[in-house]
Amino acid sequence: MSETQSTTVAKNQRTLVGKVVSNKMDKTVVVRVERRVKHPVFGKIVIRSNKYKAHDEANQYNEGDTVEIAEGRPISRDKSWRVVRLLEAAHVI
Repeated sequence: MSETQSTTVAKNQRTLVGKVVSNKMDKTVVVRVERRVKHPVFGKIVIRSNKYKAHDEANQYNEGDTVEIAEGRPISRDKSWRVVRLLEAAHVI
């Protein structure tokens, strides 16, 4: 498999955009994906979030980065996503 082929995303592949909340593991980042939904009873817009472990081969993403992740085959017990690209780097103060 070539390098360009591994970074492309298939048309029907599920992708999500989220923020990296942890990069303490080797070749793995934890990405929090937030979505806005309407509360079923009160009607107020609330933010729901899920955390996904994503494969980061080069350990290049840091906490606070906004990344796009794509679903794929299982890589480990609870890691079946991989980071496709960096959308926005974290602002370092």
